[in-house]
Amino acid sequence: MKYENLMLSGLFVVCLLVCTLVLGAMLKAVPSSLQLAASGNVGSALLASPAQCALPADGVICPRLPG
Repeated sequence: MKYENLMLSGLFVVCLLVCTLVLGAMLKAVPSSLQLAASGNVGSALLASPAQCALPADGVICPRLPG
């Protein structure tokens, strides 16, 4: 019985540690859009934006133009 309690308490500690690490990684992560806005570099923002229309007014995706 003591062995099972030791295993369960060890499993609890490991699960708590993993959950804490995952939560910490989620809270510390910075989205790429925020990194682009904070950099202040217009060139990187223009490269991230599409060159053509993303969605025209009729709701159909733009066809690829040759070139």
